Amino acid sequence: MLDTFHRLNLLTLVLTFCLVVLGAYVRLSNAGLGCPDWPGCYGHIGVPDAQHEVAAAEAAYPERPVEAPKAWKEMVHRYLAGVVGLLIGALAVLAWRDRSRTLPRRLALAVVGVVLVQIVFGALTVTLKVKPIIVTTHLMLGLTTLSLLWWMWLSTRRTAASAPPAAALLKPLSLAALLLLCGQIFLGGWTSTNYAALACPDFPACHDSYLPKGDLGEAFKLWRGLGIDYEFGVLDTAARATIHLVHRYGALVLSLMLVTVAGYLLSLRRAPYTSLGLALLAALALQLAIGIGLILKQLPLWLADAHNAGAAVLLLAVLALNHTVWRGGSRRPAH
Repeated sequence: MLDTFHRLNLLTLVLTFCLVVLGAYVRLSNAGLGCPDWPGCYGHIGVPDAQHEVAAAEAAYPERPVEAPKAWKEMVHRYLAGVVGLLIGALAVLAWRDRSRTLPRRLALAVVGVVLVQIVFGALTVTLKVKPIIVTTHLMLGLTTLSLLWWMWLSTRRTAASAPPAAALLKPLSLAALLLLCGQIFLGGWTSTNYAALACPDFPACHDSYLPKGDLGEAFKLWRGLGIDYEFGVLDTAARATIHLVHRYGALVLSLMLVTVAGYLLSLRRAPYTSLGLALLAALALQLAIGIGLILKQLPLWLADAHNAGAAVLLLAVLALNHTVWRGGSRRPAH
């Protein structure tokens, strides 16, 4: 049963990664409200296309005329989310029915719990009209699901045990890197959901300055009430530039941390820490190149989506490091 669980876990992990990237594509192509209701689309399981269906849909939602390309992007995202949800449910069933108790039962149930919360925030994303804190939380929950599936897959691999090296700083450094990365991902989501990605058209300065352009409190005000349509953003140029600049500074701090951790790993000269250090440097270099390219190329959609994928890859690399350090490469699954 362990092999079956491991293969199903891998399939679910890959599809969840695709779901995260697709969700970013939907958001970045301004299709998040392509279907103004949930879970259907204008009351349909698909996108209305017959003339009378379109007329009825636009009568019910006059502020949201039917735009089939945007609506189909949103619905494909929902269909894939449904498939991923079913697979995660199957993993939980397998883990629960495992009488040998070698499968990570509690971890599998935790993934189910996160998905249930994610469903709620998916609905709120639409009903609260892409409110930034809701959309950003939706992104964070999606990456949490991906992280738990990755941790579960690492925990059920058939690998030889490997004791961690006698390096006192390795655990706190790895944990600090993970926490900083989570904060930076939140900043990235906040930048995107407030439509601040193009607020600073130059690099490395922002409008020829390195100082925030607006009030930090206004730029990072998490709740602005209900009944507001947040599509295309509600903040002024100064607030958006401030969000963007803070995201850049966060990237600088995170980069220094990850380079430090990678250098420490390489100095150990011991498998698998050398490989982990190289993986961290490669993922970081790729993400930085994409981020800078986004500004210089003025946010092409494919590169913006790649930036989200790069963040997910970097997260998986940092999680792999933490799994190795904190669990010592043990092959025994967590319960």
